[in-house]
Amino acid sequence: MTSANWRVWVLLAHAALTQLITFVLRPATTYRALELGVPASWLGVLSGSFALVPLVLALPAGHIVDRIGERRVMLAGSLLMCAVGTLLLALGDTVPGLVAGSVVLGTAHLGAIVGQQALVANSTASGRMDAAFGYYTFAASLGQAAGPLLIVAFGGTRAIPDTTPIFQGSIAIAVVLFALTFGIQDARTDRGPAAASDIGVRSLLRLPGLAGALLTACTVLAAVDISLVYLPALGAERGIASALIGTLLVLRAASSMMSRFFLGRLSEVLGRRRLLILSIFGAAAGITVAAAPVPVWLLLIAVTVAGFGLGVGQPLTMSWLAESAPAGARGRAMSLRLTGNRAGQVVIPGAIGLVAAGLGAAGVLWVTAAGLALTGTLARKLPVDRPSQP
Repeated sequence: MTSANWRVWVLLAHAALTQLITFVLRPATTYRALELGVPASWLGVLSGSFALVPLVLALPAGHIVDRIGERRVMLAGSLLMCAVGTLLLALGDTVPGLVAGSVVLGTAHLGAIVGQQALVANSTASGRMDAAFGYYTFAASLGQAAGPLLIVAFGGTRAIPDTTPIFQGSIAIAVVLFALTFGIQDARTDRGPAAASDIGVRSLLRLPGLAGALLTACTVLAAVDISLVYLPALGAERGIASALIGTLLVLRAASSMMSRFFLGRLSEVLGRRRLLILSIFGAAAGITVAAAPVPVWLLLIAVTVAGFGLGVGQPLTMSWLAESAPAGARGRAMSLRLTGNRAGQVVIPGAIGLVAAGLGAAGVLWVTAAGLALTGTLARKLPVDRPSQP
């Protein structure tokens, strides 16, 4: 194995372990809060504390990556990952301790993923961006899928698992994550204060296709979140067995991973803009059918199609942003996307919920599908293929 291939595998492992730890600890802190008797209405505060820091610090984090390099920011994020489990073990018996742990976890996650995404953008040739971000998001999806399984492995099969072994296990995994970071090498690009001050957020937003890519990214991610919440709600309304709903969610995730694995080849065959538009309309069609009273076999197909389409949006917009931004500002471009995604996760589901008030879970899913269709229509204004750098 060449040194270049080794570095790619280290980066993919880093991405997978980052998401694995996050998707272990987020539900584990919820379980610990339930152990402490925290009312369900207050769990949203715990969940929101994770997103608070990324929403505020994402853009400064991007500036730091562009100035000092990806590896140092990933080291800081990995070190904070080690600290999260320790903090939860020490202070997790109190609600403020859980909130503090969630805030540190959000900060650690931010540092790790901004560094990872900037590294992919800065170390990949222009024509390979789609494939590179496809593999990167595939690895991240693997970590997200494996995280909940470790809750069973560490915490047992009780309704509310023993969270102490989960926190201890997360520390061990975080130590491996920290060690992996020493196998990361910064991409060779312009660094320093001059490179960091050359271009600001307003200048980035003026780049061809960048604002449209940001809108697409946050809409697609919000649609993923809405489907995760409202498919179970739809099942409850219609008396669909929870086992079938679980199967639907697994199918959605698996089909998203499949589309990401083959993203580079699909982009070469169809072209980036056409693939993005087709995937968005495919997701909209799949969600529309899934929300309708259809037979089980058609429901399975619809959710698979929706998952395939939703899996394309995130990596494709990452590569679009990476190629739109100058080499010395790609950390900011990735952090700008993250800021837009977090804002969309907060605003879009609430807005759709208000619009679809009284229509039930099916209404929310139909409005979500309509929003995706509108986004797909607007995506027709994006540059035809790969945007040229200024």
